[in-house]
Amino acid sequence: MISRIPLSLLFFFFTLFIYPSISKSPALSLSSNSLTKSNNSVTIKWSGVDSPSQLDWLGIYTPPNSSLHEFIGYLYLNTSSTWESGSGSITVPLINLRSKYKIRIFRWTDSEVIPTRHDHDGNPLPQPKHLLAETEEFQYEQVHAPDQIHLALTGEVGEMRVMFVTGHGKESVVKYGLDSGRMNQVVGTRVGRYEREDMCDSPANQTVGWRDPGFIHDGVMINLQPGRRYFYKVGSDSEGWSNTFSFVSPDNNSGETIAFLYGDMGTATPYTTYVRTQDESISTIKLIARDIEAIGDKPALISHIGDISYARGYSWLWDHFFNQIEPVASKVPYHVCIGNHEYDWPMQPWKPDWAMYVFARDGGGECGIPYSYKFNMPGNSSESTGTHAPATRNLYYSFDFGVVHFVYLSTETDFLKGSKQYEFLKNDLESVDRVKTPFVVVQGHRPMYTTSNEVRDSPIRDKMLEHLEPLLVNNKVNMALWGHVHRYERFCPMSNYTCGSGPVHVVIGMAGQDWQPIWEPRPDHLTVPIFPQPARSVYRGGEFGYTKLIANRERLTFTYIGNHDGKAHDVVEILASGEVINGEMTNTVINEGKQIEDFKGKEGKITVLRYGEGVGVVLFSMLIGYFLGLMSRKKKEGVTNKEWTPVKTSEEA
Repeated sequence: MISRIPLSLLFFFFTLFIYPSISKSPALSLSSNSLTKSNNSVTIKWSGVDSPSQLDWLGIYTPPNSSLHEFIGYLYLNTSSTWESGSGSITVPLINLRSKYKIRIFRWTDSEVIPTRHDHDGNPLPQPKHLLAETEEFQYEQVHAPDQIHLALTGEVGEMRVMFVTGHGKESVVKYGLDSGRMNQVVGTRVGRYEREDMCDSPANQTVGWRDPGFIHDGVMINLQPGRRYFYKVGSDSEGWSNTFSFVSPDNNSGETIAFLYGDMGTATPYTTYVRTQDESISTIKLIARDIEAIGDKPALISHIGDISYARGYSWLWDHFFNQIEPVASKVPYHVCIGNHEYDWPMQPWKPDWAMYVFARDGGGECGIPYSYKFNMPGNSSESTGTHAPATRNLYYSFDFGVVHFVYLSTETDFLKGSKQYEFLKNDLESVDRVKTPFVVVQGHRPMYTTSNEVRDSPIRDKMLEHLEPLLVNNKVNMALWGHVHRYERFCPMSNYTCGSGPVHVVIGMAGQDWQPIWEPRPDHLTVPIFPQPARSVYRGGEFGYTKLIANRERLTFTYIGNHDGKAHDVVEILASGEVINGEMTNTVINEGKQIEDFKGKEGKITVLRYGEGVGVVLFSMLIGYFLGLMSRKKKEGVTNKEWTPVKTSEEA
């Protein structure tokens, strides 16, 4: 007779022999399976993670069938306050990438770190060896609807260009009018697109960097009355419409110009990705939006002079950039020129012997293609890529806006005498009507003048001084604005390194990118800048920010605004006569470390810098700018040791 086995003993055997063969997966859930532009955050909740590691991570995938190694971004589970319990939640905003998403969580430990697989700043990339759980697929409700709306001037009176992206490429239109309830004017759009095969190098032409860019629509609103507020929306009945936006049409007879200008801004992402993103760009856009709101019904424009999104071959960063600027770029025209991080690649067509070490892989293999398609600047300038890829566009152009003639240059393609660009600049500057536009502002990416320790770009600067500076000086250009160096620096009116006459050169690359090159160092202290700075350098600032230009027929006022307080940190004024107010300062360094400060200029020419009290003001400003610059070099915190490993050097700006 078989005796009855106690239930407790059965449970013991079940636990001992059967339970270990069952893999218990953590639970993973989403707050929503659909997103909208007004409600774009998703909360990911997990529980049941056994023995959690501080390196356990969450990967964001789109499209969902992407290789486990090819996430678009990641977050560590330890960003949740309850992660050590094996449970937690993270909320992350996501943009419409015209494809479904999936979230996965992984186990990762210190012993599995691969030193050779790291991100742009040298921190090890998470490894997807141990998948713990994954969510269902989810997406935007209107996945193909118009997105990334931005304006631009066409160079023609009474016109405004609007560009946007859809996921379908079908017919879309622009509806516009003087009343938001009666947008009766309608224009069609031209549709363009580029493919992975158009990219020139990695990661842009590899699966890790490539994502479908969607279809790019380009429409032109015509017959606009000057200085009027117009309302518009884009899209179609079948695939959906954008929100209604508005802008004030240009009025070149108004006698006034307002512009916001900067370089090297980039974009921010709510997750970590393969390359460094620019959190400070959020503040820049927020403050410019404030200023646009404050000017009311006056036309204005934005000028972004190179190093636009810093996507560097990771295509979804372009989508983030256009989503981030849409609140301002949908209201005022957004103008750009090309920088090294849009274009440079090993086989670029123009790479003369003297510049072999200037141009590198800064563009991440994009060779200017996304930049060429996503913007459409006046003038139709282009240069062949030397491959099957379409020509690079938006290289050099000009237009009048109010009382200012704006000129944009390419420092990445041929600008030497005899080149198409040189001839354009010469003819353009010689034909400016200074009665109509008394002020001329030239802009390009790599600076003609800088006192930063930018060694690699020296050959470019030498050639610009030889070939381009005479054109600027002889045609009485008022200002020359440059990016590339991630600081603010204003020079005296200058020609051939000599103060006195010539354009006021200003470096304005402080809008977001925080790899800060140091100033020219002292020979005996290579980490300490020369102080006081050379006489030609009137003001240096290490604070993130942007600049604002306001001009009428008598005066142009140029202001550097800091992001940390939203206030003016430097101001220079240029009169229509060419006289520069607050434009000169001379510091002379003599032997044995003694220095003499000599502030030159007749009464009224230097309104702030006075001998005596002015010395204290200037030296204090320089010191503040320097120390703010040092503070701004602090890198984002790493996950494992709370210290960021910087790998970018000043020569790689």
